[in-house]
Amino acid sequence: MPIRPTALGFALAAALLPAMASAQAYQCRIPQGPISLPNIERDGPMRQTRVTGYTLALSWSPEFCRFRDDEPRHARQCSGNSGRFAFIVHGLWPEGPNGRYPQWCPARDRPTQAEVRGAMCMSPDTRLVTRQWAKHGACMTSDAGVYLRITDILWRSLRWPDFDRLSRRRGLTAGDVRETFAEANPYWDAEDVGLVVNERGWLREMRLCYGADFMPTACDARRFGPDDDEEVRIWRGI
Repeated sequence: MPIRPTALGFALAAALLPAMASAQAYQCRIPQGPISLPNIERDGPMRQTRVTGYTLALSWSPEFCRFRDDEPRHARQCSGNSGRFAFIVHGLWPEGPNGRYPQWCPARDRPTQAEVRGAMCMSPDTRLVTRQWAKHGACMTSDAGVYLRITDILWRSLRWPDFDRLSRRRGLTAGDVRETFAEANPYWDAEDVGLVVNERGWLREMRLCYGADFMPTACDARRFGPDDDEEVRIWRGI
């Protein structure tokens, strides 16, 4: 069943903020005027299970946009006309026991235009925001605004090292990426940072692993990704 907003550990998440700088700096322009909120249709089975933790999935935008910069569907994120994005929030996902995770839980609520607009610098696509709520957020809380606020709190609590500089390091490994992120974020250990790379070894996503209390925790094998000694490359978008 979806857990109540009061059980979402706001105090623990908010306690991170005084010790952290603001999240990664980048340029972003919020759309003016009304925005279109797409209807999201379920494309998989409904699955309700106990929530045992969370994953904050962060997509590396330069790699995502590498072959999409001229696609209208991804124009806001990839064209450069609405700003330049580095890591963006793919989604905040509840996790369940034994590798099973809840999804597509029944929901009466949906994000408002104001709530979606407020999320568009961390998740620059309206379909991405509304889909993540429908597929994942509704299994955490009955209130779409609460889901987006929790995501924003976690997002803003993070410090970002210079990934442009990191990308230029010779012999860069998955372990280097994890250690660099952990060194910039005092609540995190390298084992709490999962990575997703494509078949050519380029970084696609970072998966940050949280316990049920919203504190960082070691990733399981499913989320951890490549071994620490595996070579990783980071596309800079140029």
